[in-house]
Amino acid sequence: MPSHYEESLERDIARIRGKVSDMGRLATDALTACIGALVARDRRTAYAVILRDRRIDELEKEVDRLCLEFLIRQQPVARNLRFAYITIKVNLELERIGDYAESVARQVLKLSKHDAAVPMERFAQLAEIAIPMVRDSVKAFITGDVALARDVIGRESETDALRSQINADIFLLVQEGKLPREAANPLQTIARRYERAADQATNIAEEVIYMVTGEDPKHHGGDTWRMVFIDEHNHCRSQLAEAIAHKLDQPHFIFASAGLDPRPLDPATLDFLKSKGLTPPNPQSKSVAQLPNLDSAQIIVALDPAAKRAFPKPTKAICLDWSLPDPSAAPDAAAKQAAFEAAYTFLTEQISDLCEGVLGDKIS
Repeated sequence: MPSHYEESLERDIARIRGKVSDMGRLATDALTACIGALVARDRRTAYAVILRDRRIDELEKEVDRLCLEFLIRQQPVARNLRFAYITIKVNLELERIGDYAESVARQVLKLSKHDAAVPMERFAQLAEIAIPMVRDSVKAFITGDVALARDVIGRESETDALRSQINADIFLLVQEGKLPREAANPLQTIARRYERAADQATNIAEEVIYMVTGEDPKHHGGDTWRMVFIDEHNHCRSQLAEAIAHKLDQPHFIFASAGLDPRPLDPATLDFLKSKGLTPPNPQSKSVAQLPNLDSAQIIVALDPAAKRAFPKPTKAICLDWSLPDPSAAPDAAAKQAAFEAAYTFLTEQISDLCEGVLGDKIS
């Protein structure tokens, strides 16, 4: 027969699991309601999601309190200690997912002011992947199902690809005049929030694997750093930075560049790149919205003050300000050449030092 301590321990664990299950249900219900509100332009449902987020916040505080009481009262060890530790982290992930749903609802309210037709098919596809990921990650936590947790992790790449497709679709519709610019940002935010909900589900699944097996899957495949260079137009400085970065041939890094308001590549920039034996990284300038997943970048570099607006908030990325004059804006050919040489030297030194610093810290 189980001892009184064991019965008390299991009772506390069951209570905590029940609250986490409630949070997971509320979070997935909110995400489901949001996609329905988006499709139907249903303001009433959007308002309901915003108001119900309070309940998720209340549950988050309650779970924290129960975990603290569990640690003090039971003084658990080994797997039960991991359970309490992981529960606190899962609790935070679910609270964030609730915040994402609230954010989506607010974007739906913004979109209700516009009559423009929105391509809903990809949004529905994204939601159909992200929402079950959240639901299954919570189920894996409640049941300790490692196989289900690994299955959730395996689905994340689908949401990344869909979000990229949505951003490309939106950019094209705006360029063609079929979608007002004011509607683009809310739609991009909605896609980003569902993709981030999938990321949080993946985090939960990784925590489940650690809780059950002691294995930390987040340390696997973590050898690649994503660095993004951003400026205002992606027609000169950020293209130059990306080209220099690629030339350094760093296998542990993936480089990309984009602009807030893309413009055609500057001819003088193309000539300078050729003179240095560099290939333009992007045949056409790219917007920040076209980046596959800015939120997953570990290093984001702003090359002019305006570009700092693209820094995600909140973010765990290292955000750097390397603002420098735009060489293409120099008044004459001689000034342009001098400005390009100065920018080339500056960027080469900065990128080289940063890469060496990252790898040096990795080795140590």
